[in-house]
Amino acid sequence: MLFSHSPQLRDDFPELVAGVCIANGITPDIDASANVAEFTARAARRLEAGALSEFPEIQAWRRAFARMGLKPTQYRCASEALLRRLSREGSLPRIHPLVDLCNAVSAAYAVPIAALDLARVDGDLQVRYAAGDETYQTFSGDEEHPQPAEVSYVDASGRAHARRWTNRQSGHSAVSPESVSVLMVAEGLHATAIVDVPELVAELAHEIGALWRVQPLTALLTETSPSAVAAITQADQGPSIRS
Repeated sequence: MLFSHSPQLRDDFPELVAGVCIANGITPDIDASANVAEFTARAARRLEAGALSEFPEIQAWRRAFARMGLKPTQYRCASEALLRRLSREGSLPRIHPLVDLCNAVSAAYAVPIAALDLARVDGDLQVRYAAGDETYQTFSGDEEHPQPAEVSYVDASGRAHARRWTNRQSGHSAVSPESVSVLMVAEGLHATAIVDVPELVAELAHEIGALWRVQPLTALLTETSPSAVAAITQADQGPSIRS
């Protein structure tokens, strides 16, 4: 499975830095509560130190949404939605130990992280502008179609695994108790993303490795890096990434 961002999207957002992490051997019976609590506390401390609207990571995504013709106060990137919930309720949702960990890391770094069940992705996966005929499944099971030119994660069968880029993932490929191999993608547009995103991915991979006793593999995707496309394959011995 080949994961990439389309050349057109890269041209429009040359500042984009994406980190990829793939883990095989995920199970739902791991207690990640202590790890989740640590990252959640980091996020809470940052919220106490300054207004969410002043976070450069959030400002960058708000500008991107505005450039895509979306109202930033109506459609928010996933990390902003998590931080707003943490600020309002004092906690993050508990769904699955891996999802909970990704959410907590996302909040701590203020960078959105997508987590997709690879068994539910058909062939190559590209983040690109939608044609409008892609199929998107909500978490309630309803079927939608992205608007033409809406940024989405689209696989070889034309299934959209996200709407409005980092705003909302699809229920079709959401991590579940049956998930074994998971693709995680962190995307940053802010000035220090070239430093922050690799740090986030390395820390996430370390946490996953320690909790699930697996060896996650990672890749960095930037405009100028030769790893602009990462080849991700699954074999009996687990996943591999070729940059």
